[in-house]
Amino acid sequence: MKVLAVAVVAISVAAGLVLVGSPSEERARKLDERRVEDLRRLSTAVDLYRSRRGSLPASLTEASRESGDAQTAGDPVTGRPYPYQVVGADTYELCAGFQRSSGNAEGDRRYGEPAFWAHAAGQQCFRMKPQNLPR
Repeated sequence: MKVLAVAVVAISVAAGLVLVGSPSEERARKLDERRVEDLRRLSTAVDLYRSRRGSLPASLTEASRESGDAQTAGDPVTGRPYPYQVVGADTYELCAGFQRSSGNAEGDRRYGEPAFWAHAAGQQCFRMKPQNLPR
């Protein structure tokens, strides 16, 4: 009887890991979600800066100050600032290193991630234009 109980518990734990994922996989997913949220917030700050000043900021620190953020976001593991580069008068890139792929080109619907932020594992850059450019 004891052996059966141990077997049931072992099968339940294994099934749970298969359905939910391992703790390290869950941690990687949470860290990548944080990176996407940081990039969203930073792109909003850049858009606000562009709207107020008429040009893109030279750095994310400038954009964060303009939006009232006391501190520029950095990668949750390394603490390093996210790479940012102005690539044209109204175009810039934001980059982050992701631990896992977001799923597919349509985004990861399980976590509400829109297609725009879909990404592969590794360093990924997103080319952006401020949303509030004059028409």
